[in-house]
Amino acid sequence: MDQADNRTVRKQYHSRQVGSDRHVWDVHRLMRAARDIDVEMVPVNDIAEVDENWWYGDDEAIPTPRSIASHVALINEVDPRHPIILCAEGRLMDGMHRVVKAIAEGRTHISAVRFGRTPDPDFVNVPLDDLPYPCEAV
Repeated sequence: MDQADNRTVRKQYHSRQVGSDRHVWDVHRLMRAARDIDVEMVPVNDIAEVDENWWYGDDEAIPTPRSIASHVALINEVDPRHPIILCAEGRLMDGMHRVVKAIAEGRTHISAVRFGRTPDPDFVNVPLDDLPYPCEAV
């Protein structure tokens, strides 16, 4: 993730259930925090989320052909040179479109950075619809 490229990335969040709470991380902040972490090659088969309901776990998220096409477009646009981001426990925090691209291309490994300690969430129990979504440079 080269800071010099000053690319603009759509605003996005990573959320997951932690006990009875919904934790949410700002992916831009995760990307900045991960810049100095050594990149490693991770077997795609070790990424548990590839066999989970990643994009459609929300009651309102329905896998329509239009929503699937939107994900296909994002998959086609990703740059596989940018590593995915894993939390300290090895769970995916950013990069599912890159993971899907790796699977579709038949790659067995993907570049990743793994936090030694999972960063604190940016939000706890905030509805996803209430999060700010402006575009910003990373």
